[in-house]
Amino acid sequence: MSTSAYDLVVFGASSFVGQILTRYLAEHLAQHREPVRWAIAGRSASKLQDVKQALGSLGQDLPVIVADAANEADLRALCAQTRVVVSTVGPYALYGEPLVKVCAETGTDYCDLTGEAQWIRQMIERYEGAAKQSGARIVHCCGFDSVPSDMGVYFLQQQAQTVWGGPASQVKMRVKVLKGGASGGTVASMINVVKEAASNPALRKELRNPYSLCPTGHGLTARQHVVQGVEHDADLKAWVAPFVMAAINERVVHRSNALSGRAYGADFTYNEGVLTGGGFKGRLSATMMVAGLAAFMVGVVMAPTRALLERFVLPKPGEGPSPQAQLAGRFDLRFVGRNSQGQVLQTRVTGDRDPGYGSTGKMLGQAVLSLALDHVQDGAKTGRAGGFWTPATMFDDRYLSRLSRYAGVQFERV
Repeated sequence: MSTSAYDLVVFGASSFVGQILTRYLAEHLAQHREPVRWAIAGRSASKLQDVKQALGSLGQDLPVIVADAANEADLRALCAQTRVVVSTVGPYALYGEPLVKVCAETGTDYCDLTGEAQWIRQMIERYEGAAKQSGARIVHCCGFDSVPSDMGVYFLQQQAQTVWGGPASQVKMRVKVLKGGASGGTVASMINVVKEAASNPALRKELRNPYSLCPTGHGLTARQHVVQGVEHDADLKAWVAPFVMAAINERVVHRSNALSGRAYGADFTYNEGVLTGGGFKGRLSATMMVAGLAAFMVGVVMAPTRALLERFVLPKPGEGPSPQAQLAGRFDLRFVGRNSQGQVLQTRVTGDRDPGYGSTGKMLGQAVLSLALDHVQDGAKTGRAGGFWTPATMFDDRYLSRLSRYAGVQFERV
């Protein structure tokens, strides 16, 4: 077994999502008594003490580690004390690289909830060699982007193997219900991506490549359909609009296919969209959603309107949905799979909290616990070797079970 002081450390525990995650872990571990030693970390000792105090008796004995996201020496000292780090410090493109670098070099397992595709690609290019050598397992996208999509396709493909004896070569995800708010951190990440792309033609080209996160030599060439405007879905008999998270989710799913030896097929296709209903009303809703999304993107690209949006409209970093709003939120995602013979299979993934925060905190919590409970035996980690993995390729059926049992996320045949 590892001699580290802790099994896991929550880095960025005083951030909006960090506080949600910390409370979830404290309550989960107190109730289920899993053998996990853990601590919280961040730049401000006083803010970390506030997080402890907010937990009441659950935080009384919770250790605190002070470390700055930009200070590599601090981060190396942090990693020396733990086997796993979960980071909630975003936008990751601005603040996340030093911790990924140190984890990759020291063999410390790592997960986060980033949805920044361009940053993930940079991390893979710069540090995958070090992670493979040290044994560090790096798992990005362990929140609403992209656990429901990635694990949802994984679940559907399991069902396809059982029913058909082979994979679904075409899968689409449609958002049926999505009730929840956005935090300042998520908005800041989105704005940062748009700003980077506006001034970088190479990045704009990369963001149009559905296989941008796949490893070199992946061999996937199937033309992917992207929902960019108003469409009608014949399978679900409803109109469809673009889904803002599709840009990251689709790339993560394709990376999972590539990393699993093209288990979904060399000609696998996948896309996501939002259901807006049937008839004229559904079509009108889809049209309005497309127009609103386009207006937002234009507003963010232009500096004057971006400044106005940031000052008067959009939530600030550290702000987000209230606890009541998180409890009232939910999501219902529908997956339709089709094989080469034209057979169709439908599944769904549902969550019982605000998707971006209440549910994300639980999904991220179960991801980091899955890493922490993957104990070291005879000097070697069990499960996957070092490298950059997706949720569907790092975790297995045990993660589906943990999400269902402890995180309020259900996977079902329809």
